[in-house]
Amino acid sequence: MMKINVAIIGAAGYTGGELLRLLVHHPMVNLTYVHSNSQKGKRVTEVHSDLIGDSDLIFTDQVSTDGIDAVFLGLPHGETKGFLDTYKFSDDTVIIDLSTDFRDESNGFLYGLPEINSEQIKSTKKIANPGCFATAIQLGLAPAVVKNWIKNPVHISGITGSTGAGKKLAETSHFSYRSSNMSVYKLFTHQHLQEIKQTFLQIQPEFNSELLFVPYRGNFPRGIWITSYFPFDGELEEAYQLYEAFYKDASFTHVSRNDIDLKQVVNTNKCIIHIKKEQGQLVIYSAIDNLLKGASGQAVQNFNLAFGLEEDLGLKLKSIAF
Repeated sequence: MMKINVAIIGAAGYTGGELLRLLVHHPMVNLTYVHSNSQKGKRVTEVHSDLIGDSDLIFTDQVSTDGIDAVFLGLPHGETKGFLDTYKFSDDTVIIDLSTDFRDESNGFLYGLPEINSEQIKSTKKIANPGCFATAIQLGLAPAVVKNWIKNPVHISGITGSTGAGKKLAETSHFSYRSSNMSVYKLFTHQHLQEIKQTFLQIQPEFNSELLFVPYRGNFPRGIWITSYFPFDGELEEAYQLYEAFYKDASFTHVSRNDIDLKQVVNTNKCIIHIKKEQGQLVIYSAIDNLLKGASGQAVQNFNLAFGLEEDLGLKLKSIAF
């Protein structure tokens, strides 16, 4: 099979760097060009030093649509629509957008959560990659939502690493702020709640429970840890059997009957889930790497599905573990 010609637009940030790290080693990818307005003319390795020895590519600020089989869009939120209005890619080009712009499935985009929409992803050309918190929360709760176990407000807390705020400097991403510190932001109003509710209504039309989400800024660079809980009258074994059956064919989402920790997923495209029952509540832990399963890794997973490749191609990554 011939290699797939791929371009990355907006490749200078954290998600762009992770896309590069994955795609330069992907056996079916020919990286045609990598785009960045801010880093044009620089070698990729000057910006992403982890790629020294892996890539000789140079950033360009020019956009070519000719001969591109797939394009990953890593533009700031709100800029994708204008970009696609300006640059017309072929109807056969697979477009994978990592911004929030089309997660509402507007403009012909499909919401790209593979564990829910894998069959549709295989036959679409426009994929809206899910948000990082949204991915971890949805994977943690989806089996219970489908089963219609959730009748009350769901309490959710989530802590994310500093890379989730992007590469651009901000007060709350500085080392002096994050180190030995923790803070809450966007209490009950996080933007990812909209896409989560959209998915839950698609998989369970009767779902109408409130999602009471408390997001925390963590004092570590990578990873997301979610704890969700709701009243549950069943037995823990019943919950495990449901979750294990729901994810039995999933390439990257795994249910562990042992306690889990965040480092098990850092540097991987995995979501690992653990379940407990305490004081009448079903408690679900779900953990992901925010830059991989929460962004670039999931984008490559969607790319593989869209081109009929093995879902885990180029994504067989081991966690750092310690």
